[in-house]
Amino acid sequence: MKTIIPVRLLRIEPTGMHVAVSAFINGNLANVLIDTGASQTVMDLNRIHIFSSEQTFEKSGQTSKGLGTDNMESFHFTIRQFILGDVVLNELDVMLLDLNHVNGSYQQLELPAIDMVLGGNLLHEYAAILDYGTLQLTLTLP
Repeated sequence: MKTIIPVRLLRIEPTGMHVAVSAFINGNLANVLIDTGASQTVMDLNRIHIFSSEQTFEKSGQTSKGLGTDNMESFHFTIRQFILGDVVLNELDVMLLDLNHVNGSYQQLELPAIDMVLGGNLLHEYAAILDYGTLQLTLTLP
């Protein structure tokens, strides 16, 4: 079974763009960046309070590369429920990273803050197809 989710293009430069989609994290509406170059799905450590009352998080024991840095501390977080189109995932483990540099750039461009980056691990698992022509993300459900 396949599910089709509408995506939005976010103008970053005169000729550049990012792709975003709406989802629900623990019952709250979230702005999710689709990043085919990101290896993992991550959430913003600075915006996690919107989706969870947890105050402390377990360090992952590894540093994350990319995102404009070589050494970013990361934490573990388990999303109780993540809903994207018809995909409902319970107990989804993600990494928490400080995405202030991303959201600072978005703020300068007057774009909404990013709560989550949907990365290659989930895009691969659901055989994602991102169609820029129709502005749709297709996921294949197991």
